[in-house]
Amino acid sequence: MPVQTNRYLPFLMWLFPLSFFCYQFVLRLWPGLMMHQMMEQFSLDASHFGLFAAFYYYGYAGMQIPVAILLDRFSARYCVFAFAVLCGLATLMFTYTDNFIIAVFSRFLIGAGSAIGFLGVSKVVSEWFAKDHYARMIGFSFTIGLMGAIYGGKPVGLLIETYRWQNVALTLAVTSIMIGFGSYVVLRSPKNGENIRSESSFKMANFSAVFSSRILWMLALSNMLMVGSLEGFADVWGVPYLMTAYDLKKEDAAGLISFVFIGMLFGGPMLAYLSKKIGNYRVIFGCGFGMALAFTVLLLSQPFNGWYLSVLLFCVGLMCCYQVIIFSAGSELVAPQYLGVTIAFLNCINMLGGSFFHTAIGKIMDVFWTGLVTEEGLRQYTLTVYQTALSIIPASALVGAFLVYWVGRCAGRHQDTH
Repeated sequence: MPVQTNRYLPFLMWLFPLSFFCYQFVLRLWPGLMMHQMMEQFSLDASHFGLFAAFYYYGYAGMQIPVAILLDRFSARYCVFAFAVLCGLATLMFTYTDNFIIAVFSRFLIGAGSAIGFLGVSKVVSEWFAKDHYARMIGFSFTIGLMGAIYGGKPVGLLIETYRWQNVALTLAVTSIMIGFGSYVVLRSPKNGENIRSESSFKMANFSAVFSSRILWMLALSNMLMVGSLEGFADVWGVPYLMTAYDLKKEDAAGLISFVFIGMLFGGPMLAYLSKKIGNYRVIFGCGFGMALAFTVLLLSQPFNGWYLSVLLFCVGLMCCYQVIIFSAGSELVAPQYLGVTIAFLNCINMLGGSFFHTAIGKIMDVFWTGLVTEEGLRQYTLTVYQTALSIIPASALVGAFLVYWVGRCAGRHQDTH
């Protein structure tokens, strides 16, 4: 059916990948809400818990480019269906296993399945909406998608406290499978979809051009180093840290963490405006330096003040949106035919930052563990241990900020010679 015959049809098509994009944020935040239950179920220390959390990002990052290729070869209908069902089955696998290796593998599969989230939305928007509406629809998609992160915190935390976590996990698994089958039944490509695929097909020359660019690698590395506030803290370690630092209930700690994602709702448009005024690299440098400062203040904050912490976390969320500007900066370093591969590459390295921070934080916590154990015989970590481990986040952000400053200088010289 041509797009023009029904002006609401594009929005119906957009609804299904968008639903999964929202949903995958809930699974991404799941370990932070389940830390103590998981450590008890599998007898884990912080290092092994960090390893478990990291495998989501290995799966997500590793599948960025393969998913982009699959979306190019096949329709979004089949890809969203397959990966949404994969997420649901992997969640079921995790729910009903007592084997840590199987649990880690299921987390990897959940990450791999979640990789379709943003890329699926981007594909459907590019097929069903006019080119001049693409940026606006992607902006709407990010805003709505972040609602999944906001409501994946305190509300899901309350459900876990009220019901058995296995029942909550089962509901999440069934939801993912239902989204997958709904996409298979309803989602279609427009009649001009073949032309769109042929225009945007991935070629090996594109990969070679991107992977051989030293300046792109430096930009990607700086992105990875600055992502700790979001992927290291907000995604997983923030809830247990706030519970330890302020003796909060899980749902209250998750509610505070939600302010990071609320900040991100406003950060995208704000930083995009600033980047037009003062330049991409100055904005990214400012965000990296600002995150390092804000996070240092956060780690030193005592005693508890809900409003103060909410504002501080909101500001961290604003600055986390530097990632949007990273993609813009990367797009200016390559020819138009390399844009798709470049975005997939930058997002891949960005998500590997989650693996790096989760693994590093868990290792540091075990190195500085004071020997305390719970009644169940599990390791108990003091506030000082948390603060020591989480200090890697502002330190890395500062390094990333100065690295992106160097990239900006190189990019300026690169443009002057062309």
